[in-house]
Amino acid sequence: MFSRIAFGSQPLRSNVFFSKPVKLLQKPRTTFPSQGSCAVHVDSPPTIPTLTTSYAHGTSSKSLLFSTVGGSLQASAERFPDREAVVFLQEGVRKTFSQLQQDVDQAAAGLLALGLKRGDRLGMWGPNTYAWVLFQFASAKAGIILVSVNPAYQVQELEFALRKVGCNAIVCPTQFKTQKYCDMLRQICPEMDTASPGSVKSARLPDLHTVIVTDSRQPGMYHLEDVMQAGSSQHMQQLEELQKKLSFDDPINIQFTSGTTGNPKGATLSHHNIVNNAYFIGMRLGYDWRSPVRVCLPVPMYHCFGSVGGGIVMATHGITLVSPSTGYDGRANLAAMESERCTFVYGTPTMYIDMLGQPDLAKFDLSSVEGGVMAGSPCPPEIVKKVISTMGIKELVIGYGTTENSPVSFCGFPTDNLERKSETVGCITNHLEAKVVDPGSGQLMPLGISGELMIRGYCVMLEYWGDVTKTDECITKGRWYKTGDIASLDKYGFCRIEGRIKDMIIRGGENIYPAEIEQFLHTHPKVQEAQVIGIKDELMGEEVCACLKLKAGQDCSAEDVKAYCKGKIAHFKIPRYVTFVKDYPLTVSGKIQKNKLREQTEKFLAL
Repeated sequence: MFSRIAFGSQPLRSNVFFSKPVKLLQKPRTTFPSQGSCAVHVDSPPTIPTLTTSYAHGTSSKSLLFSTVGGSLQASAERFPDREAVVFLQEGVRKTFSQLQQDVDQAAAGLLALGLKRGDRLGMWGPNTYAWVLFQFASAKAGIILVSVNPAYQVQELEFALRKVGCNAIVCPTQFKTQKYCDMLRQICPEMDTASPGSVKSARLPDLHTVIVTDSRQPGMYHLEDVMQAGSSQHMQQLEELQKKLSFDDPINIQFTSGTTGNPKGATLSHHNIVNNAYFIGMRLGYDWRSPVRVCLPVPMYHCFGSVGGGIVMATHGITLVSPSTGYDGRANLAAMESERCTFVYGTPTMYIDMLGQPDLAKFDLSSVEGGVMAGSPCPPEIVKKVISTMGIKELVIGYGTTENSPVSFCGFPTDNLERKSETVGCITNHLEAKVVDPGSGQLMPLGISGELMIRGYCVMLEYWGDVTKTDECITKGRWYKTGDIASLDKYGFCRIEGRIKDMIIRGGENIYPAEIEQFLHTHPKVQEAQVIGIKDELMGEEVCACLKLKAGQDCSAEDVKAYCKGKIAHFKIPRYVTFVKDYPLTVSGKIQKNKLREQTEKFLAL
């Protein structure tokens, strides 16, 4: 029905209707080919299948944030001043949001007093301590770019990283375990021994002028206390003025990738990247409505999982972080969950396997732990199931992402069924796009068919610092980030990861994904952990090799393993070689270094 519109002096009468249909003059209608649906509404678990092809857009009623890292912490400090923000058990440090904010402001003013300025780079090199979180937020408040330096780096790796990004300052402890941080710095910069603090002039690191030591006084270096006392009221005023000038698009964190295929690359992330990623991680986990949220955080702060999933989530959602130990200790995790009544726990699959393997696991009261996040490397379904059944962590979710994506792009919902928890890496997150393409042609794959996973949205890094070539190799002109992972999407926007393109084994022309065989081997009753690699072979090109870690007190032979596989997986996937190991070569963040494992195994097998 149409309202009548009168012209001239006639009144407008909205209550008069045409009694017969009226033909309106229309232009010929242009018809377009039918477009499939791509939207997945992700504020809650999707219940209606909407995808029709391998392209998903995570729509949301919750808008992106436009705050900085410093602004996020300030907001939580004003909202929850007396709530605990961080607990570092080994150091005996407990800070409320109000206390943390006060320390951060003092440290930020101190950095300005030392001559550091907006856009400078400050390296943080060391294990999980209160100083790590302190400088994460102090540097951000001062507009200084935090460079997360792997605490396991040796002299050559450290020098490369600091030179690559032109670090102006570095913060570290004197020593941790076998890592003698100050001694390594002196090897690169012997000039420090005769320099005044803040006036280092290094031939090998020309940009470096300031070294801050967290736990002792050393020649040519500031102590942490010096920084905390350096800022005057004038510097505090300068800091306040600076807040009006900072942009949420400014780079604020450089995270080095693992560099297993060459030198590490500095993924450069903005406030906008990490604040929004942390915000939507927390929303997915229900941190906006759960109270209290106390997260046991054994993952390293230098890694995105710890610094964004831990530190920045703490700032955006006002949760409490509990650090069980300075270096990883599985038993300390369990003790912290019990004593601090943690409600969530984070970890890599290797960390969860270690916790499951603790002989006195059953003695710990984990009844407060509602949920957890498993991420950082492929998560075997059997391990996911064991964490849920043995540790009682019913609301465990899998997270997937890359450093270059700030890091999370897919994450499960705490209420997902067991199949989704164990077989997928979760659902597309808010405001992100994902597509699966043919790695050769770039053509979109049909729904459910595997190809290379690509991500676009607010989470994609700005660049690899100072490396246009490497940046252009992984980010297309359309701003799609190439993950290098083989994956498939389902009609609800959930993703299955089948492995890395570079880890794929090509045996006699057959493409074999190690993750599939690893998942099967985890069902063997004697196997605690399984890693599958490709071993060079003259006839087949590559052969499948399983490197197995057995459960305590178990004995098994290669023949037993092969017999277990027969008739259950395709014959060409059955490992030609089976080795038994006590542990695997790991990065400090708990990722297994398959390239090193391959080298070690080929040497062991004399290939």
